[in-house]
Amino acid sequence: MSSIASVASAAADLSASFQGQLLMPADEGYDVARKVHNGLVDKRPALIARCHGVADVVDAVALATKLGLEVAVRGGGHNVAGRATIDGGVVIDLSLMKGVRVDPVAKTVWAQGGVTWGEVNRETQLYGLAVTGGVVSTTGIAGLTLGGGLGWLMGKYGLALDNLRAVELVTAEGKVLRASKQEEPDLFWGLRGGGGNFGIATSLEYDLHTVGPIITGGPIIHPIERSRDVLEFFRASARSLTDEHTLFATLTHAPDGSGAEVAALVTCHCGQPADAERAVRPLKQFGAPIMDLVGPMPYCQLNSMLDANYPRGALNYWKSNFLKELSDAAIATMTDCFARCPTPMGQLLLEHIHGAATRVGAGDTAFPHRQKGYNFLVLAQWMQPSDTNRCVAWARETYESMRPFFAPGRYVNYLDDDEARDSVVAAYGQNYRRLQQIKTKYDPNNFFRMNQNIRPLA
Repeated sequence: MSSIASVASAAADLSASFQGQLLMPADEGYDVARKVHNGLVDKRPALIARCHGVADVVDAVALATKLGLEVAVRGGGHNVAGRATIDGGVVIDLSLMKGVRVDPVAKTVWAQGGVTWGEVNRETQLYGLAVTGGVVSTTGIAGLTLGGGLGWLMGKYGLALDNLRAVELVTAEGKVLRASKQEEPDLFWGLRGGGGNFGIATSLEYDLHTVGPIITGGPIIHPIERSRDVLEFFRASARSLTDEHTLFATLTHAPDGSGAEVAALVTCHCGQPADAERAVRPLKQFGAPIMDLVGPMPYCQLNSMLDANYPRGALNYWKSNFLKELSDAAIATMTDCFARCPTPMGQLLLEHIHGAATRVGAGDTAFPHRQKGYNFLVLAQWMQPSDTNRCVAWARETYESMRPFFAPGRYVNYLDDDEARDSVVAAYGQNYRRLQQIKTKYDPNNFFRMNQNIRPLA
């Protein structure tokens, strides 16, 4: 562990060439820069290196190595477990690296590691193009993509990682590599699901697809008393979705701030307007909704419509697992558990996965979960620290109640910070051993370990 004086001295030496900002605890802007999206995470790094370019990233890696300090890497800072920051170490912060370049002829986009999905969508939608991104626009592209990338377009175009063409990576040795199917192919395989275990993704390149600018989507909200009916209808509807049609279900709270519990369906159809209208008609005709906002809307609006539900600084604790099936017993358990939710910002979410995302072999990328089905998420969110214990307890109790319905495997992007190592092994299943081999080659000393960590082979 380096002293404050040695960190300050090393930072001063670097500052002459460093193009970004080097922030220590006494510096103006440090307290803002150290915060991540999840307000439950409150850590104090010894140094925050806010990088402007790849050379800054290389220098920050060298600085941390010289000082013998642990490193956390920040892109969008959305990771619920708070892996984007660290106590007493160096945060290599890419959030100032905002370059985006669209090639509308080749239908590709290149974006730096600090870019969010809202920023990518804004540029690509100028040309009526898009790539599968997150369902909240303030999420960073790098973290979501490298861990999987569930999103509105995954039925038609696969996960975010399925659309990756290349990743520029800074390794623990400070080397700059380009990983693609042609260059460092084994590393490229590992990056598509292996998260930040192999290096720092300074830029990512994606294939784009013709989407929008107007799609059909939005939420339909029902009274909580109809929750079982809504979830049964969701289950039946999910069996026959076309690739263009994505459907999620949630037990949540009314968006008007009243705190009223509701059951909601949220949908997106990225196909032709006439096809979309036919596809969403049964959703709109089901029951007697409190609110129906499904209709034509800009794709960018769809990707930001849930942002207000996940405010920066709110306290979050999540638990997640894939389900074998959405059985009657699972539905009953969900409704019973949600009735005990202690926070008006809590929810139980079901993300349905089908189509192109399931037509990839389990071993074709590091992300192995390619079965048609559901990802279940307990999302406890609250604003007052005094509510922490009961909100965390509710999330854990709900997760345990749902355990009998779980399938093998978990979504690595939703693993929280109290998860044991076997949860990471479960997240990768049959691919874990190969990931360990890649980790051993590119990061044998586990320099990048503030993540859902894949340990190198002994």
